[in-house]
Parts: sequence; structure tokens; C-alpha cells
Amino acid sequence: MPPSASDADIDPRSGYCASTKTFHSLRTPEPPLPSPDLPLSFPAYALSFLPSPLPAPTAPSRPALVDAGTGESVPFGTFLSRLRALAAALRSRVGLAPGDVAFVLAPAGVHVPVLYYALMSVGAVVSPANPSLTAAEVSRLLALSNPSVAFAVAGTRGKLPPGLRTVLLDSPTFLSFLLHEDDAAVVVRQSDPAAVLYSSGTTGRAKAVVLTHRNLIASNVTRAPAETETLMLAVPLFHIYGFTFCLRAASPAHTLVLHTARGRFDAAAVLAAMGRFGVTRLALAPPALLAIVRAAEEGAASDAAAAAPARVATLKTVNCGGAPVAADLIARFSRMFPGGYGLTETTAGFCRAVGEEESARIGSVGRLSWGAQVKIVHPETGAAMPPDVPGELWVRGPFVMKGYLGEEDSTSEILDSEGWLRTGDLCYIDKDGFVYIVDRLKELIKYKGYQVPPAELESLLQKHPDIVEAAVVPYPDDEAGELPVAFVVRRPGSHLHESHIKEFVASQVVHYKRIHHVFLVDSIPKNAAGRSVAM
Repeated sequence: MPPSASDADIDPRSGYCASTKTFHSLRTPEPPLPSPDLPLSFPAYALSFLPSPLPAPTAPSRPALVDAGTGESVPFGTFLSRLRALAAALRSRVGLAPGDVAFVLAPAGVHVPVLYYALMSVGAVVSPANPSLTAAEVSRLLALSNPSVAFAVAGTRGKLPPGLRTVLLDSPTFLSFLLHEDDAAVVVRQSDPAAVLYSSGTTGRAKAVVLTHRNLIASNVTRAPAETETLMLAVPLFHIYGFTFCLRAASPAHTLVLHTARGRFDAAAVLAAMGRFGVTRLALAPPALLAIVRAAEEGAASDAAAAAPARVATLKTVNCGGAPVAADLIARFSRMFPGGYGLTETTAGFCRAVGEEESARIGSVGRLSWGAQVKIVHPETGAAMPPDVPGELWVRGPFVMKGYLGEEDSTSEILDSEGWLRTGDLCYIDKDGFVYIVDRLKELIKYKGYQVPPAELESLLQKHPDIVEAAVVPYPDDEAGELPVAFVVRRPGSHLHESHIKEFVASQVVHYKRIHHVFLVDSIPKNAAGRSVAM
């Protein structure tokens, strides 16, 4: 049995306990978590914070959901009535039983959050996937989760096998479900699975991650908000990042504005929607943040661009996650959009910056959230490291996944018997308890025994005025082991040459971090989290 830490052993500044070599969260939950033995679904927990009596479906209220593309809005009372009606229909008309997996292959829209809540409230397991996947890719995910039903739209139905029962969200049948009248009371335990999400697969193979109702409750511990908030989601609702934010739809003080545009991210459209709907918080991925900053920078001399910050005067906080955010990009955002914004890089819910003071630590992902315990482990010796020393981040807490569905061996490789999850992130925690991500361990380039973080070089390349995007990857080499090479997208009209790019980097880094080859490309593919996909 590992030694346990008492409050007296924990440094009140960093949260580090020298006796156990573990970092502890110094935050407290408000309110406390419910007892794990209490039968409780995540939707029931979230809805327990609603005022009493509840607003009638026809009563005036803040919109719960807004489609930024069409302007369609769903008042909070209507959101509640649709949730209850759909939950009843899922039981009586679709025949879903607790534990059944429901595969969701649909783009963002106002029906999706309602569907997520209704499925979980009847004990079904939500399993959302990227609607842009090919039929072959969808087939591999279906083999992992083995769903009993799928929810799609007309444009994605063809990617699903004919033998799988499918309900279309843009069909009269589904719309009739939203008007169903019946009772759908189901007993759900906190330990029951609530969602199966698909990881990008650090080994190159996607895995089905099982999250319980307890995981979601712990990740969304909340109190009644002190003020109203309009949150715009410019992130996919099938990714853990957007999925978690989507669950805030059950608060009467929150309005979720869904960015529903298809195809390439449109920074101008997002800026316009932020001003039109009075957005106070924006959630997006690093490439989208870069696009917004560049859109403001490129037109700073024109009246339209100069007015961009004024159009988003309501904005208070930007959450940027899914991939590392360069400190220089944060600084550029602050210059273009001054006014006390908190710009936070969030990671999987166990660390965050709270308030302006913590958000001012540029480059940090914040302090540990309530309930989190972390070890920084040397990747070669396995020894736990003290503050300011980098290593692989291991985390333990009530939000850690149950495991990979049907893959005990893969689960045991990443999640040990004591509940420690190996994140694969190279990080350090400073003496004030702030967490800093250096890079992914598996993405570190091994050059002649030296470790080269690609994220550091990508950040440096993106500072060049003629470079739009950059990705740095390893290239096999008999002598060095691996060479750092770069894929670069130049600004339109630029005549930037490979030699100029290599010299730009070489003048600012130690010799082993130099770029050895540059490939000039038109675009760099990314996954849903905003990470560059290996070329």
C-alpha cells in the first residue's frame, strides 16, 4: 500500500508532498461531490441545480441553445420539455435499455445536446463520432462499441451499415420524439457507463474510452452561477473537449451558441456571431485561435478589422484546448483583443486556470482541479520528480476513465492498479503549482540522444510573418536516429525558401534542434483536437 499524504505534508504553495512525491489539488469543490453509492445519473445531477419551480416550456427564458449559422434558438423551458419527451420516446419507441450503446454520427446542431442528455438519462451510453469519417473508418468504430442504434442525419446515413437501426435527427420521426408524452424513470448508478468516446490513438489505432456518470459528475462539479454566460462552442461536439462543454446546456444561466458551419473554419463568421449573440466565453482549438488572430492582424488597418475587438466587447474568457498553445500566440491574441480576457489552455478537465491572476501565467494550463493527484515521472527511470523537473504526467482522480472498452491489455498499459493514468504528456509543475506541457512523449524527436520537442519548433516557425502553419515531425536517419523536419504552409504570395526557414530556426536554437529539411505544402491535415496529423 503506497504511503498517504496528510495535509501537514502538502506544500500549501505547490501542492507537492515530498513523502509521497505526489502533487495534490489545493482547490475545494463547490458543492461537494455526492456519495458514490447514491444512484444518480449525470443528467439528474446537472438538473438538480435548477431553480424550483421549473419554468414552463412556454415561459420566456434565456435561450439554452442557439445555432450560430441559422439563428435557430431553443428556450430553456423548451430544452427541458424536449429532453423529457425524447427520453421517454427512447425507451418506449426506440426500445433502448440501460447499458445500450447509441452511436451518434451527426454534425453540431441544437438537437445534439438534447440527444446526449436524453440518452444518458435513460441509462443508455452516448457514443459520438466524427461525421466526416469515411464508411470504412466508421465501421472500425462500430466494431469497438457494438451499438444497438445509431443517430445520424441524411448526409451521414450512408456511412452506416444497413443492418444497424438508424434514427435521423433531420427526420419527422425524430421531431415527433420531441413531443412524446410518457414517463421514462430509470435507476442509473454513478458507476454505470455514460459515454464511449474514441481516442485518436497514440499507437495509431483508435480506442473506445469508457466514461462513467461519476466521471462526468466529477468533471462538472458546479454551483449555481453568479452571472449569466453565453458560451460559443467552435469545437466538435464528438470530441471530449466539445462534449464536456456541451453538457453545460442544463444550466438556466448558460446559453450555448453552436458553431455549425461545415468545412474550413471561418474566423470572420465566428467573430460576427460572437458580436451578434453577445458571447462571453469562447471555446476553440489552437488552429482556430490562430485563424482569429491572423484575421484581426491582417486587416488591422481597415475599418472592418479595427472594429473586430469592439464587436466582441462582451467576451471575457477564451478556452483553447486539444493541442498545445504557443505562448507567442497567446500574447498576440492579447494584443489584438485587450480587455482582461482569461485565455486558458484546458486539458481533459483535471487542470485549469481560474480568474485573471492564474490566466496571466502564459504557457501554463493552470493548476490542478479539485480531486486531482499528479505525479511527474521520469520516463526512463520511473522515479517521481519534484517541482520544476519535467517528466511524464500521471494523474489520478474521480474523473479518470473506467478503461478502454473490450481492451483489458491496453487499459492496463495506461491505467495501473492504483488508479494512476499515464497521460503520455511531458510536463512539469512549478513551485506555485502551475502545470506546463512540454510535448507528447511519443512525439519527441530523438536526435543523436537529444530530445527535441516538436511543439517548441512549431511555435518558433509560426512567429515568422510569412508562415501560416507549420508541423515538425521526425524523419528516420541511420546516423542520427531521427532528424527534425518541417512541413510549412507559406503566406499567399510569399517567396520564402527552404534555406530561409532553416536559417530562421538555426539562429534561435541550440544545434541539435535545427531543422534539417523543409517541405513546402498547401495545407497540413489535423485531427479533431487540432493536432497536426503525421505527414
